[in-house]
Amino acid sequence: MKLRQLSESELIAAIRKDFPGLKRSILVNIGDDASVLKTDKGFLIVTKDLLVEGTHFRREFGPAYLLGRKSLAVNLSDVAAMGGRPLYCLLGLGLPPSIPPSWVEDFMAGIKSLCRQEGIFLVGGDLSRSKIIIISITVIGQAKKFITRSGAKPGDTIWISGYPGLASAGLHFLKRKKGLAKNKKAKTGSINVLIKAFLDPVAQIRLGTWLAQRDLATAMIDTSDGLSIDLYHICEESKVGAEIDLTKIPIHPALRANFHDPWPFILNGGEDYQLLFTVSPSKRKRVVQASHRFRLYEIGEIREDRHLWVVDQGHRRLLKPAGFVHFKA
Repeated sequence: MKLRQLSESELIAAIRKDFPGLKRSILVNIGDDASVLKTDKGFLIVTKDLLVEGTHFRREFGPAYLLGRKSLAVNLSDVAAMGGRPLYCLLGLGLPPSIPPSWVEDFMAGIKSLCRQEGIFLVGGDLSRSKIIIISITVIGQAKKFITRSGAKPGDTIWISGYPGLASAGLHFLKRKKGLAKNKKAKTGSINVLIKAFLDPVAQIRLGTWLAQRDLATAMIDTSDGLSIDLYHICEESKVGAEIDLTKIPIHPALRANFHDPWPFILNGGEDYQLLFTVSPSKRKRVVQASHRFRLYEIGEIREDRHLWVVDQGHRRLLKPAGFVHFKA
């Protein structure tokens, strides 16, 4: 069997089987947004992400400064999805010898700016020669309470922060940069909003900790792969199904301005790094009250039947989860 015949979740499941969390201090092992380790003073949240040139980014898409910020932000988002507060990071860099020192300086300036912004310290790492740029960041955080993907129950409401689909729409325009001038309906300002969403995402740390500390979310994940497939991940780990209502999902004006049909981006576009979470009926009112503060939207409900459903103008149909998937052709 070749890697392209496996989905990312299938490969993770195989690794997970070989490395079970046997120690009592390992509370969340392989398969969630981050691992959770019990300490005397609470919980450690540990995560790692890998960004590979040509797969996750291209140098021509944007400045090294923004790539530095994004490389750290995607890890901070994983900690946020567990309800944790990031504290420290380690950086591994594989660099081609042809990379100008100025590029590295700009990249590190981006890392530094986000570290300062979020009060995080870079405490170590490693460097190596590589044919392409490879970025590996580990983030260590802490939490007094944490949230996993596996706690959703039938009857829980489904919520998302912010607007889904912006980053993937931004990538769409970055890939088609030469054709932008021919698109008479596109507005430069709205396109820049989409491109910025892709190049400089914001991890929802304050929302994640707020939900965890108040025991408001039963399950949570960040939308790194796409709304539909990340909702599927929650359902898979929680052993439930879900139904979402398209009329309740927010559509950003920049998507409306540039696409006749924005739904492929909204449902299947990844790299938004918003939070997708579920809330029990008894605590729904608390989240409703905070919805304007955090820009939260209730988009559906958890079901018992283990399927994903979408309601579109009164019509109910099965939703096939789609989004970014490694390896599989």
